[in-house]
Amino acid sequence: MPDPSHSKSYLAFDLGAESGRVVLARLEAGVLKTQEIHRFPNEPVRHGESLHWDVRRLWSEMQKGLQCAAGSALAGIGVDAWGVDYALIGERGELLENPYHYRDRRTEGVMEQVFRRVPKEEIYAATGIQFMPINTVYQLFAAGRNTPSVLAAARHLVTIPDLFHYWLTGNAVCEFTNATTTQLVDPFRRTWAADLMKKLGLRSDLPAPMVEPGTIIGNVRPSVARNSPLTRTPVIVPASHDTGSAVAAITARDGTAFLSSGTWSLVGTELDAPIVNAQALKLNFTNEGGVNGTTRLLKNVMGLWILQKCRSKWSEQGTSAEYSELVELAKSGHAFAQLIDPDDESFLRAVDMPGAIDDFCRKTHQPAPASPGAYARCVLESLALKYRLVLRGLEQLCGRPIRQIRVIGGGSRNGLLNQFTADATGRRVIAGPAEATALGNVAIQILATGEASSLQEVRAIVERSFPTEVFNPRETDKWDRQSERFEQYCEMIYA
Repeated sequence: MPDPSHSKSYLAFDLGAESGRVVLARLEAGVLKTQEIHRFPNEPVRHGESLHWDVRRLWSEMQKGLQCAAGSALAGIGVDAWGVDYALIGERGELLENPYHYRDRRTEGVMEQVFRRVPKEEIYAATGIQFMPINTVYQLFAAGRNTPSVLAAARHLVTIPDLFHYWLTGNAVCEFTNATTTQLVDPFRRTWAADLMKKLGLRSDLPAPMVEPGTIIGNVRPSVARNSPLTRTPVIVPASHDTGSAVAAITARDGTAFLSSGTWSLVGTELDAPIVNAQALKLNFTNEGGVNGTTRLLKNVMGLWILQKCRSKWSEQGTSAEYSELVELAKSGHAFAQLIDPDDESFLRAVDMPGAIDDFCRKTHQPAPASPGAYARCVLESLALKYRLVLRGLEQLCGRPIRQIRVIGGGSRNGLLNQFTADATGRRVIAGPAEATALGNVAIQILATGEASSLQEVRAIVERSFPTEVFNPRETDKWDRQSERFEQYCEMIYA
């Protein structure tokens, strides 16, 4: 690596639902260079009937990453991770319980209980966030019913990346972009929706103070730095929601949509202000926080989780199936033999994902897939058609056409899905960078330390530092003919 005296170095912790990465980035003569210095799995654990994140083990792995970077003169450190899940910090600063996993079953049926107390229209007007049973508000409501004493003992609630920022610095805050995924934030005032919390019987004093992305919240504690130069390193909260960081790395506005492709697919565009109205509620779009005062208007789609769980099941049965092999098998498969709604609730917590797909096919009078390649083709085609539906709703809400799609995240490496997306939507697809989340994390750190003067400038740095690939639509008529059939399976109505 180049001499650090001639460049600024930054460290990004990028935690995903399957794995975590520690990325060292250097800005040299206006070009960003990155190196993955540590990677580790992120596997949930079960305590009795409950599913949790193993955050202590994640923290141990993160400390190994810090040790790998201890020889670098760092200008900043930041953490991004998934949304909706939370941690409770006690009076003495201790973690009160291992944080629950958003796929834990304690939230089943809770949305309906919440709506009996506060109508969904009122919740949406207060937060602008789409309704999903995994949202923090429903997790907290379930916790108030199941473990009220734990909630009562908590001094602070923080989201998952905030927990690691807290362990790094000793300062408890909630970063805005990730806080919005709780469905407990006012998107216009960019503050906690205290009135809504009180109506739901939740403690409005529980969430830690909110800060905007780019805030320097302190330096790495000596006990964490272990007498290394890291003690003097500022901890800079990025857009700590992983999709918020990914979108921070690129320009996706004014006719360009982003598609953050991974375990989840998030399809949307960047706006200067939230869109919270009856149509947005009907289409169940979400107004998540963005950087520099922006909003990410988007919709969650289940994503490549479905294929991941198929692979897990086949592995249990003794059949190994690599992603690259599945994609090759899908290429030669029969087109549109089966289609599923990726957002059907049966896929959210499925233990046997191929079986869940078979059940969906039976309910919709389709033959079940006959091979791993057929399952893969079914999932990829269905995702592409779902993106088509979401883009239609996005155009309705924004009142302007979407001309192209910027695919980012690990799924941007899937050339077949990228081509299907171009074909299904009839729009040009620009794929990359795959590491957008870590790059966006670093980009906000660069902005916070004054190495770039604007969001546009730091995005331009990312753009010229990492290549992209273009996919143009072809044979769109074949996809047009399948759209009505697919929409029937989704049971969606678009005005």
